[in-house]
Amino acid sequence: MLRSLFSGVSGMRNQQTKLDVIGNNIANVNTTAFKGARVTFKDMLNQTLQGASDSASGKGGINPKQVGLGVAIAAVDTNMNQGALQSTGRSTDLAIEGNGFFVISDGNETRYTRDGSFSIDKNGYLVTSEGYHVMGLTASNITASPPNLSSSAAITVPNPISSLDNIRIPLEASVDGVDSKLTSFSIDQDGKIKAIYGDKTVEVGIITLANFQNPAGLTKLGGNSYKESSNSGAAEFGTATSSGYGNIQQGLLEMSNVDLANEFTEMIITSRAFQANSRTITTSDEMLQELLNLKR
Repeated sequence: MLRSLFSGVSGMRNQQTKLDVIGNNIANVNTTAFKGARVTFKDMLNQTLQGASDSASGKGGINPKQVGLGVAIAAVDTNMNQGALQSTGRSTDLAIEGNGFFVISDGNETRYTRDGSFSIDKNGYLVTSEGYHVMGLTASNITASPPNLSSSAAITVPNPISSLDNIRIPLEASVDGVDSKLTSFSIDQDGKIKAIYGDKTVEVGIITLANFQNPAGLTKLGGNSYKESSNSGAAEFGTATSSGYGNIQQGLLEMSNVDLANEFTEMIITSRAFQANSRTITTSDEMLQELLNLKR
């Protein structure tokens, strides 16, 4: 009976953890590019009452007799499937259709995200909502103020890509010797940023993507960002539309991949499992009470 008490406690404790994960999924149903999680369980140690035996003396073999000692969490997995894309109409909103992560940095730490709700700061840098710079390949002399750009120059993509810069879309530039202000810009599916100054179109940068051997192994940092872990593999940088990387869609955002119907179903199952484990404890307590009553 004491075994059933502790089995019931382990069941309640771990069902509560599953409910915590479900609650977090539901809370983030409208979070941009959020990836839902799930909990899987495993049985704990088993107490062997009698070991297995081989057939002998005309008798058949006997299976082991074991009593389980409860449940434990086997894993909390992240569902990295893509969420639906939603149109926003903002030129700085980007979504990745397929594999890959945007590379962002604060100058000290590099992070990775699927959240493409970017904006441009006063210096023309493409940044996240928390101020992290979006990284990629940039045109030469892009950091000058104002930069001296050429409408005929194209950015060379090294193989492999070893170093990245902060993406900048200058609000003013000297293009082919003519000072002009930024009129508009577009971002192609391959990540190329084309800025228009007057009647000149200039390639000012390329947004690069990162990919991992095991994206589900990334460590969540909050703020819709991740970092490498020992089981995710090292980041491999590449450009959108190349093999193994998705396409970049301008004016769209990736939505959460949480399925509300599934989450509410799992919530009901978890609630009933929690109640069943609590009933195990109360039933064991009643049996112990009956045992104590034998003394009367």
